[in-house]
Amino acid sequence: MKLSIIISNYNTYKLTADCIDSIYKHKPNFKFEVIVVDDASPDGSGNKLKELEKKYTRLFVLQNLKNVGYVRSNNRGLLKSKGEYKLLLNSDTKVKEDAIKNLVEFADKTPDAGVVGSRLLNIDGSIQESCFDFPTVWNVINYKKFVPNTNGPVVVDIVVGASFLITPLSYKLVGRLSEKYISYFEDFDYCRSVKKVGLKTYHLPTSEVLHLHGESFKQLSDKSNRWKKMIPSSIAYHGFFKHYLLFTISWLWQKINKVFT
Repeated sequence: MKLSIIISNYNTYKLTADCIDSIYKHKPNFKFEVIVVDDASPDGSGNKLKELEKKYTRLFVLQNLKNVGYVRSNNRGLLKSKGEYKLLLNSDTKVKEDAIKNLVEFADKTPDAGVVGSRLLNIDGSIQESCFDFPTVWNVINYKKFVPNTNGPVVVDIVVGASFLITPLSYKLVGRLSEKYISYFEDFDYCRSVKKVGLKTYHLPTSEVLHLHGESFKQLSDKSNRWKKMIPSSIAYHGFFKHYLLFTISWLWQKINKVFT
């Protein structure tokens, strides 16, 4: 088995079904499987997705008995997976033609690749910012996502986890997602671990994936309160002291900006 595609679902049946449909519509020319993990969705998503096993070959739907969060759901899928490569896809994505094939083919010929991320597109076709530098005290003031200024593959610090290919060597050396996180920052952490073991994270523009940004996570909290959900993960990633140092610097900069603008 060349590839396992893992999708975590929580109350997003329609999005997940559309994502699955896009995979089989633009399926690669090698053997793959799709593993969907339903995180005890109260809306009955799990049972409806289970019905899709009859429609698609090598589609497996796992149903958590209790809600365990995004990271543990993905890890359950990873444990079940048999593919050499592991592709984590958000439920709010749709893959475009050759997106999956290009990811794996690029990784196959790039020995130092640990993670490869797709170019993410907004619903209007514009390019979505999907890369980060590692956060530091020195870049916190202007810290934000960006789009690499190239149409070719490029090494970056972090790619967001919406379309996140883990190579066989990376899976051997780093393993599954860290369960210090429930959701948020797990992609930061994985890319940091990839760098620590001497591998690289790549952004690949020839793999295009439509991403309805935030749709898969809006069931967890409303947009205005989402930042609160990120605090425990930020502390887990940075450590207590660095988290509050970065927060304080950013907060002070915003206050200073308001005074002088």
